[in-house]
Amino acid sequence: MSRRCELTGKGPMTGNNVSHANNKTRRRFLPNLNDVTLQSETLNRGIKLRISASALRSVDHRGGLDKFLMKAKDAELSDTALKVKKEIIKAQATA
Repeated sequence: MSRRCELTGKGPMTGNNVSHANNKTRRRFLPNLNDVTLQSETLNRGIKLRISASALRSVDHRGGLDKFLMKAKDAELSDTALKVKKEIIKAQATA
């Protein structure tokens, strides 16, 4: 399981631990990922995703998973999220 947000594409970053003596050693900054089940209003079911805490706030800010996915760029989304987005578009077209 990769350490990458399925909605925003956030991944690990690198930097330095800096000691009091100013010694520098390399380290990794990992994203704050959470396993969540988000409800899709269009599909009337829950979708399990592994997303960052900031992405969860963005989903709430935009008004739900459906609206977030409609505005999201396809390049940033994971394969799972892209499949859900296409299902939502198809369901909205038939409704």
